[in-house]
Amino acid sequence: MAKISLSPRIRKSPYFEATERHGAAAYSVYNKMYLPVGYGDAEKEFNALCNGVTLWDVAVQRIVEISGPDALKFTNMLTPRDLTKCKVGQCKYVLITDQYGGILNDPVLLRIAEDKFWLSRGDSDILMWAKGVAVNSGLNVKIGEPDVAAMQIQGPKSLDVVKSLFGQAAEDLKYYDFMESQIAGNDVILARTGWSAERGYEVYLRGTNEGVKVWDTIMEAGQPFGMIPSVPNRIRRIEAGILDYSVDMDESNNPFEIGLDRLVHLDGDDFIGKEALTKIKTEGVKQKLVGLNVEAPPLAYNEYKWPAQTEDGTSIGALTSVVWSPRLSANIGMAMVDIAYTDLGTEFIIETVEGPRKAIVVEKPFVDPNKKLARA
Repeated sequence: MAKISLSPRIRKSPYFEATERHGAAAYSVYNKMYLPVGYGDAEKEFNALCNGVTLWDVAVQRIVEISGPDALKFTNMLTPRDLTKCKVGQCKYVLITDQYGGILNDPVLLRIAEDKFWLSRGDSDILMWAKGVAVNSGLNVKIGEPDVAAMQIQGPKSLDVVKSLFGQAAEDLKYYDFMESQIAGNDVILARTGWSAERGYEVYLRGTNEGVKVWDTIMEAGQPFGMIPSVPNRIRRIEAGILDYSVDMDESNNPFEIGLDRLVHLDGDDFIGKEALTKIKTEGVKQKLVGLNVEAPPLAYNEYKWPAQTEDGTSIGALTSVVWSPRLSANIGMAMVDIAYTDLGTEFIIETVEGPRKAIVVEKPFVDPNKKLARA
């Protein structure tokens, strides 16, 4: 495959130099930034995430900041999830929907102050959407991107690392809460969140001039616990049924199709897409995202959606994600298929790069469905 050249149009993370020094083997582009996608040994990274502790550069989660007297009303208008009970110091996983109920992003929201919210976003330009909505909203808000860059400390030994950095307060931090502190003299927010379904934390560096220094400080604190640099792990995220925006869902999908009905509060305040989602809920969906086992030798991660079809060749949808799980000794994945083919145990064919293979609809998440590891 041809190399992709560096460009001034694509930003480097404040931790880029550190990731290169630690041997990042490849990068992707996410939110117009370079995202490390591996350090050369995927199995080592997976084992460290599941049994030890890892540090990820996820500055690509570029923050959208919404502030001003009407910040709560405006932010509540962007999402179907009711935020009126969200307190300062809390995080929420939310969906951003358009007027048709389509999903534009699935950020983690942080309520920084009574009149300030952060959206730690997936791979889409939700900043421009929020700015556009604000123009004619009649609400007193300011929309922008602060000088903030995220890292994730993930794995069962993540608590040991954050305790060494932040003390007892880190151990007392509840799931999906955050606290303000410092690392190496730099202001940070520590949130008990993450994209791994293991116990984990996100560090939001406020002011990024000393990004490498902060990275090195965290790595030093993690040395006694065997911390290694790593990346968002495909195997673990699919095991956990964690969705990847623009891979497993996009603006053509609504929350009911991807099984996130719990994030749609139709009885709350008005929000963009409420009328459309009310109608969709009443009429029901025509397709849904399901978990799959694909019967085949270990498959490489798919680079595009693989067609799903019946034995007679009738198209019924597409596989969105698949990966070989060494823990389960199986190819596991997700597919968006016609509603008639979503019952557990339903079988159909996936056209993989290795040829047609039988797939069976199974429960997801595939591992730890009650999130006991993340909540531990």
